[in-house]
This record gives sequence, structure tokens and C-alpha cells, in this order.
Amino acid sequence: MRCCTHPLLRRLLGLSPQCTSGQLSQSKGPVLDPKWLSLRQSCSARPGLMTATDVANYWHKVFETNGIPEARESSEYIVSFVLGAKTFQSLNSRSLHTPLTAVQQEQIQQLSNKRLERMPVQYVLGEWDFQDLTLKMRPPVFIPRPETESRVIAMDKEKAAVDLTRENAHRLQLQDRIHILHHDVSYSSAKQLLLWGPVDFIVSNPPYVFHEDMASLDAEILCYEDLDALDGGDDGMRVIKTILTLAPSLLKDSGSVFLEVDPRHPNMVENWLQAHPNLLLVLRAIHKDFCGKRRFLHIQNQSG
Repeated sequence: MRCCTHPLLRRLLGLSPQCTSGQLSQSKGPVLDPKWLSLRQSCSARPGLMTATDVANYWHKVFETNGIPEARESSEYIVSFVLGAKTFQSLNSRSLHTPLTAVQQEQIQQLSNKRLERMPVQYVLGEWDFQDLTLKMRPPVFIPRPETESRVIAMDKEKAAVDLTRENAHRLQLQDRIHILHHDVSYSSAKQLLLWGPVDFIVSNPPYVFHEDMASLDAEILCYEDLDALDGGDDGMRVIKTILTLAPSLLKDSGSVFLEVDPRHPNMVENWLQAHPNLLLVLRAIHKDFCGKRRFLHIQNQSG
């Protein structure tokens, strides 16, 4: 697992002992409920007798016993994926009650073992639906989540993210509508960005996690996602400040910056902008996410 080799996570293992090599604890592997294990062993001795419903229930119980978040959803997504469906609810009665083949059971077990290692189900399946698109997924590239849906010009310093974005763009025949740049957001990147500007909007999901909060992130994030793309420094604003400093030279008059931030950042960003009046940027609006937390900022260029 990636979390076993990343330097930061080596330091975090004391706080997250479940992130050990292929196990959920340092002393023992996944906990399998005896009742459900007995069911699976008896059925595997007679291949083909377990149905999709049986297997989904079995792995739901295993995930739940081992503290895997969204245990029911995880098991159902995996089973439906192996059966060629998007969701468990879309399977018809015949698919739900027809005995699975030994090959199908083995595929489900292999995928479920990855979920037991706290690999997010999107990475387990290798794809995920985003709006009306089906995108390939590989760690450590961020998983598209509905609360952060945005239309952006793609720029990232992480080669894995750039390569996967290009792959998805070509697969969806969007390569002529998106410019994908392999650059870090820094003052030296302004010259490259100006080749595509001035622009109407800058939309960014920058690293904004306070460094002291990194150790408390969910195991699914710590073990598989790119930690450099999450750590925003001591105040979570290291990259946010860079973006705002570059924005006036990149935006059209009255152009806007849209940022996803930590709920603590709106007041911090507003105070920082007031302390830098030369940027001529003003915080126009603060929007809440699905959980009611203030996490999206609309900042406008006033240079016009």
C-alpha cells in the first residue's frame, strides 16, 4: 500500500495503526464474522450457489465488522460492478438471484480485499461517474465528488493527475475543448498561463488543509490520495495566497476567482485581501457545501 511507504504516513502510523501493509491493524488482519465466514466457506465448496444478494450481504457484514465507512454501499458497488451494472438497484430480479460463478465470486473477493485496506471504492473499481461522464480513476489522483463539481482549465503539478486527465479527455473526445498544463501554481508559472489569458474565471481546489490537521484525515485519503495536493501549510493558505497574488494579471476586468477552502478560511481570506489592497480583489460571496459549511469563495477582480 502507498501509505506504508510515504514518509509522512510512516510518522502517522502511530495515529493510524490500521494503515499497515494490507491489514487493518498491526497485530491482525481483517475481522471476518464467523457466521458469515461459515456461509461463504460452505458456498465456495459448492461454487455457484451464492447469489449477488448473498455476496453483497456477506461483504457488507465484513466491511461493517472492520469499521469500513459506507459498508453497505461499498459491497453493493463492488458486486454490481462485477455483474456489469452501475448500481445494485439497477440489477433486475434475475441478476440478483442467479447463482454467481466461481470467477465472479473471486473477482468480488479481490476487489473487496482492496476495500478492506481502506482503498476508496472509486479506486477499487477503477472508474467513477461524474455528472454524465464515466471517468477512469487511479490513485493518487483526486476523486471527483459532487460537492466540488466545477468546470476548469486543467493545470496540475502532479504528472499522474495530468496524464489521467489527458487519458479521460481523449476517451471522452474532449481533447479539443480542454488545455491540460503540467505546471505548478507559482509565480514562475504566470508567464505560461498568460499565453491562455486573459481569462474570465480561475477555478481552483487548492491544497487548503491546515498542516496540523493532516494526521486526522480519513484513512482512505491518507493511504491513497496525493498528500502534497492537500497540505496547505500552517494556515492552509500557502497556495491560496499564490493564486490570489497571480489573479489580477491573469483575469479580465471584473473576472472572478472561485476557490474551495476550509470553513475557517473565508474570514482569513477576507482579512488577507484587505491587507493587500494593491491586488484590487474583493470577496463577493461565500457559498456553503451540502453540509452547510462555508467552503466556496467568489472573489472578483476590481481593476476595471
